Amino acid sequence: MRKSNFHNKNVVKTNFRVAERAELMDFLLKKMGGMSRTSVKNLLAHRQVFVNDKITTQYNHQLAENDKVTVSSGRGNIELSHPKLRILFEDSYIIVVEKKHGLLTVSTGKSDETTAFSILKNYVKKQSPQNHIYIVHRLDRDTSGVLVFAKSREIQLALQENWHTIVRQRTYFAVVEGVMPKQEDTLVSWLTENPKSLKIHSSQTDNGGQKAITHYKSIKSNEKFSLLEINLQTGRKNQIRVHLQQIEHPIVGDKKYGSTVNPIGRMALHAKILDFFHPVTHRPVRFEAPVPKDFMKLVL
Repeated sequence: MRKSNFHNKNVVKTNFRVAERAELMDFLLKKMGGMSRTSVKNLLAHRQVFVNDKITTQYNHQLAENDKVTVSSGRGNIELSHPKLRILFEDSYIIVVEKKHGLLTVSTGKSDETTAFSILKNYVKKQSPQNHIYIVHRLDRDTSGVLVFAKSREIQLALQENWHTIVRQRTYFAVVEGVMPKQEDTLVSWLTENPKSLKIHSSQTDNGGQKAITHYKSIKSNEKFSLLEINLQTGRKNQIRVHLQQIEHPIVGDKKYGSTVNPIGRMALHAKILDFFHPVTHRPVRFEAPVPKDFMKLVL
C-alpha cells in the first residue's frame, strides 16, 4: 500500500502507544485534544489514521495493548473512487470493502462486465503491476454490504479453508413480506442445487444436501413488511433467501425466491457485519456497513 503523504517531510505525524485495549474512536477522542466525533471520522475517511503503520478507516477497530496509532496531518493516498465500492480496510494481506447493490462480486463470463473483483484488480495494479486480488466469498448482485478479498493465493486459501472457524459473526439485515409469526426463530433445513436452473431447494429432512442454519430476529414491522436481523450459523449459497421463502416470508424484491413486490427496485438484503480472526495477525477484526435507508422507510 502506498502512503505518499505519510512519508512527506512536510506532513506532521503524531504517534501514540496504546496502553490498554480500546476502540479506535474512543482512543482518538481521548488523545486528540477535544476533537469531535465528526472530526475524528473525517480523519478516518481521509485515510489519515494508521494502526501499526497500516491505514485504518474503521472507527470501531479494536486496538490491543502496545499497538501504535499514528495520525497524519496530510490526507492519505485515496486511489479508489467508485460509486458502487468503498474500501473499509486494507493491509498487506486483505481488502475489506462495502459493496453497493447492483454490482456483481465476480464476472459471470462477460469480459466487459464491471465487478467488485475487476474494480479492485485495477486498483491494486495501479500500485504495482505485480499485485493480485483473490476472491474469498461472494455477495449476490443485489445484495449490498461487507465483502472480503485476499491479496495472495495463500491468504485466500487460509480464509476459505478455515472460514467456518475464523468467522465469529455474520449479520445480515433484510426486509421481508408480511409480519413474522415469531419475534425470533432458528430455521434449519438441507439445501440442494438444481444443476439446470441453479436454483436452491430446501428440505426439512436430511436428503443428503448441505445442512443450513439461520437465526433471525424481527426488529420492526408494519402491516406489509418486516425488518429482520439475521445471523448465519452456516453460510450456504442463497441460504437466507431460500429459508425466508420456505416460511412464506420472501425477501422484498427477490423474485427468484418468491417475492411478488419490488418497492425499492432491488432485493432488500444487506450484509451488515462481518467479524473474523485476521488470517495473519489472528486478532479479531470487525467491519460494518450501515443498513440502507430505503430498508428503514419500508417499515415506517
